[in-house]
Amino acid sequence: MKIKVNENFGNLKPNYLFSETAQKARKYRAEHPDQKVISLGIGDVTQPLAPVVIEAMQKAVLEMGVKETFRGYAPEYGYDFIREAIAGYYVNKLNIAVKANEVFVGDGAKSDLGNIVDILGDNRILIPDPVYPVYMDSNIMSGRSVTLLPATAENNFLPTPPDDDIPSVVYLCSPNNPTGAVYDYDKLKKWVDYAKKTGSLIIFDSAYESYIREDLPHSIFAIEGARDCAIEINSLSKMAGFTGTRMGYTVIPETLTSGEFNLNKMWARRQATKFNGVPYVVQRAGEAVFTERGLKECKDLVDYYLENAKLIAELLEKKGVWFTGGVNSPYIWLKCPDGFDSWSFFDYLLEKAQIIGTPGVGFGANGEGYFRLTSFGSRENTLEAVARLDKLL
Repeated sequence: MKIKVNENFGNLKPNYLFSETAQKARKYRAEHPDQKVISLGIGDVTQPLAPVVIEAMQKAVLEMGVKETFRGYAPEYGYDFIREAIAGYYVNKLNIAVKANEVFVGDGAKSDLGNIVDILGDNRILIPDPVYPVYMDSNIMSGRSVTLLPATAENNFLPTPPDDDIPSVVYLCSPNNPTGAVYDYDKLKKWVDYAKKTGSLIIFDSAYESYIREDLPHSIFAIEGARDCAIEINSLSKMAGFTGTRMGYTVIPETLTSGEFNLNKMWARRQATKFNGVPYVVQRAGEAVFTERGLKECKDLVDYYLENAKLIAELLEKKGVWFTGGVNSPYIWLKCPDGFDSWSFFDYLLEKAQIIGTPGVGFGANGEGYFRLTSFGSRENTLEAVARLDKLL
């Protein structure tokens, strides 16, 4: 063919991080069919959906089989009942003012994080290094130039604002994926103050806010002034186990503007053009999450994974392995022992202990020499993995 293609794809790494680790794991399993491989790598949950969620889905499925209650296309922004439920969660549980018309329901945070670039122009992009690859890759696909913010042990993997006045689009994730680091109120306020001073936009990924157990901000909108400079993107994947069910949401204040453009209206227009909505059955399941019973049952799920994280963290402490995370986060970010680099430690764990993790360098250059483990396995597998690590390290 002689058509022109998006040549920005040529600037991407050949393989998406989690595809590469999965490929290595498949190869090892094929060559060692008698070995039990335990995955503490990709952040996929293992526990079933909460009973209240299943009940809501079953009821909605039955409605779809009756002419009077059948639903076709869902509203592009979400049904009113789920937008109101999410806004109510902010107001009643987080003590943060959010309106239903500021909530846009999507099929997961990954999609919205990748698609939000559609409404943004050619700005300086500030992205922490290391961090979730979608931020970087979606901007590279769009031809944007990215400036990396060093996230290192010296700053507790929590970058601070640059000392300049350049308007920028800033990506922040707290609790952070992969490091588990969490911004406190003072450090997050510095980012909001910077954004307001420079006319910048913060895109705040709060996908793991339900794992916070200490007095730390669950939302960028907990910071005064954030409604003038921030968009928040969240997901039910880790809060309620919706990794396979697919539902998330984006919050854009109705007054958020840049020049003559209103970003709330721009995102609404983008979604109306490119998105046909989350299925009715899934939205009813999501609504159940935000009931009193749903929040209790989903907290029990999160507590289960936090207990797994504690088991891994205690083993690393015992072995004298330096790490962050494991508290207020489902991720453990450890320094590779014995001089291993990230990928050689991946191979070492897989070959010697049949454990899959994620090489830190896959999240950015500053991740070299580090490694991410997740707590999303079953309790049985987590305990077995801890026992294997106890023998190996």
